[in-house]
Amino acid sequence: MTENKNTDTMIDEMFNAGAHFGYSKRMRHPSTKKFIFTHKNKTDIIDLEKTYESLQDAKAFIEGLAKDGKTILFVGVKPESKDVIKEAASSIEMPYVTERWIGGTLSNFSEIKSRVDTLLDMRTKKEAGEFDKYTKKEQLLLEHKMNKLDRLFSGLVNLKKLPDALFVVDSKHEHIAIKEAQLLEIPVFGLCNSDCNIKEIEHPIVANDSAISSISFFTHSLVDAYKKALSSKNKEE
Repeated sequence: MTENKNTDTMIDEMFNAGAHFGYSKRMRHPSTKKFIFTHKNKTDIIDLEKTYESLQDAKAFIEGLAKDGKTILFVGVKPESKDVIKEAASSIEMPYVTERWIGGTLSNFSEIKSRVDTLLDMRTKKEAGEFDKYTKKEQLLLEHKMNKLDRLFSGLVNLKKLPDALFVVDSKHEHIAIKEAQLLEIPVFGLCNSDCNIKEIEHPIVANDSAISSISFFTHSLVDAYKKALSSKNKEE
């Protein structure tokens, strides 16, 4: 009874977050067909019981990553996901991408790491007052360069090596990141609406990937699972 109650409660919370809203039937990707409960006003309605099952699978996956001390790169470039992803990833000290995916972030990681190192070096020099020895024009140019690097790469400061997994919001939108992960055999899990090809990622959660409430619900559910698994691991040690 307790498990059923928990399941029902979770499904209610998903419903309240608007997780059941898919896209129009004509936009539906065939791979999501089994997750569609019905369609109303030409809009697919997602079967939240199946979504719950896929969430449990993703939770088990992220719990395993936590226990093994693995690194997860959180990716959410859509305006609706930026703040949620940044806050969630930061809460567990994981790297994130919320501005735009730079081609080669994974497949040319050494170059990306070099840019991150440049950002860190510039931050150190500014804090030490080393920018003061330059002219005002030169300082403005340095500030502009540092701000650009900060906007694009500040979320990757904690990424010292290739990540062990990617979490994405909207696998269709983040297809370049997923292709790079596939090339390097890095597993991907994340939120996918009815227009996504869920066969492209290992642990898809089929639900609304456009509403902030839905994105927040699933992202925080996974991060909470990560924190609990990590806490359990620490107690055992």
